[in-house]
Amino acid sequence: MEGHLNGPRTIAIAGKVGAGAQVPVFDAYAKGAGPQVECPPGLSPHGVVAVEVEGDSMEPVYSAGDLLFYTRDSHEGVPSEVLGKRCVCEDETGMGWVKVLREGREEGTFDLHSFNDTSPTKYGVRLKWASPVRLHWPAELARKTL
Repeated sequence: MEGHLNGPRTIAIAGKVGAGAQVPVFDAYAKGAGPQVECPPGLSPHGVVAVEVEGDSMEPVYSAGDLLFYTRDSHEGVPSEVLGKRCVCEDETGMGWVKVLREGREEGTFDLHSFNDTSPTKYGVRLKWASPVRLHWPAELARKTL
């Protein structure tokens, strides 16, 4: 979502995504009604969504409070090109995650891998959709606006 005409360009923060923590689907705010973050340089605000990380399963790469930016090219499904990538995704129970995706053993399932060795891999998860992370901003660099 683009910011005010004379103000900085902004992107809406849709909500939170779990990195170990169980977080219900992260569309926590009505479209454009949640907090905003200044658009990172070199990234167009059009079609880009931001979510805040909750949990520590993706440490040391992503920490609680960090922002992840992604674009959903498709509202449903998991394209094969996201396998092996760090993705924001939603499982069939409505939980939002940030994980590295691998193909599961059973058709239509995926294994969700963490970076933190103390967080177990989630095997055989059915996903509604997944999109690769385009940009990561540590919490201390993000400039939230209201």
